[in-house]
Amino acid sequence: MHTRTTRALRALSVVVAAGALVLTAGCSGGLAGGGGGATGDSGPIKLGMLAPFSGSESAFGNYMKNGAQLAINEINAKGGIDGRKLSLEVQDDACDATTAVAAANKLVTDGVVASVGGYCSGATLPTLPIFNEAKIPMVIPAANSNELVKQKLPGVFLINGTGTQQAAAAVKYAQKSGIKTVAAINDATAYSKDLADSFAQQAKDAGLTVDFNAVITPGENDYSAVATQLANAKPDLVYWTGYYQEGGLIARQSKDAGYSGTFLVGDGSVDAKFAEIAGKGYTENVLGTFTQTPDMLKGADQWIADYKKLAGAAPGPYSTQSYDAVNVVAEAMKTAKGTDFDGVVKALEGLKDFKTLAGPLTFLPDHTRSGGGFVIVSIDPSTGQFVLKDDLQG
Repeated sequence: MHTRTTRALRALSVVVAAGALVLTAGCSGGLAGGGGGATGDSGPIKLGMLAPFSGSESAFGNYMKNGAQLAINEINAKGGIDGRKLSLEVQDDACDATTAVAAANKLVTDGVVASVGGYCSGATLPTLPIFNEAKIPMVIPAANSNELVKQKLPGVFLINGTGTQQAAAAVKYAQKSGIKTVAAINDATAYSKDLADSFAQQAKDAGLTVDFNAVITPGENDYSAVATQLANAKPDLVYWTGYYQEGGLIARQSKDAGYSGTFLVGDGSVDAKFAEIAGKGYTENVLGTFTQTPDMLKGADQWIADYKKLAGAAPGPYSTQSYDAVNVVAEAMKTAKGTDFDGVVKALEGLKDFKTLAGPLTFLPDHTRSGGGFVIVSIDPSTGQFVLKDDLQG
């Protein structure tokens, strides 16, 4: 969501602060970028993960950690990489930019040679120069703002589809459903604004009428103003691109104000808590754009069983993407015959139709994945869980 997706991008000063801390990262992490951390060419190969283990998005942290650990366990059981085992170093970024900067520097100091984390885009963005300076490639499993690839850093790769690809899925569904008028609502964070703007532009390009693109302030309890605007404009579909905390409230208040069109949400809101916040009777018109979760994947029964055995609980969003991120990095290291930054980056760029749970993976020149893998999900009224509705094929 990520996906992944953030509340963390507060101001440009945060990114400037991150740049200042890069100097520390560069000094302490020279070995980490080139040859396996403090242990040189022996000992475990350390992979780093930044994910939210506290704050409003904390549920996703364990999904990501356990998915990554499952992949590491499988790789180690087969002998690791050239006889070296993998290990996972985890730090909490709390989906907060300042926290993420400190956590990224800690991973560099700990000697990680690749990053397989990143959920919130705004928290991930200021860590890019830190890992880049330390020559640590990043395979990001969830965060997917276009801003991440606009930096054009050589070591940044996205496993999740981008905001542009997600917006395209939303527009495709709108066209497929005969929808003529749309609107968008965002919360002004990097991920949310990027997705809303991309949707509005692609909708216009597709010949749809865009009634409005509204902005709300996250963390409030009353969104009656935008709910009234929505009810008065009466678009066939509105796309909420923020998170479930505000999304659930807006869905409820919009319906109370008289809005009866399709309430589509982005992947930052695809969580059972959306239905809990909206309340019973307020989710019949709610759909979402999302990459498939384990329960939606054909033939994933054994993977789900293995995950449950490891974690003691069922897998959730971004567990599969984190699993894929580890396997992608491991494959690149095998091809590169080591952890050298330039060699691993070249190997990542050379991957073609590499098998992942999300389907064959090939990175485009901008280091995003070909295709997006987004589908349309709806809410099961009995559980509040989002389930597959339309795979957008055909």
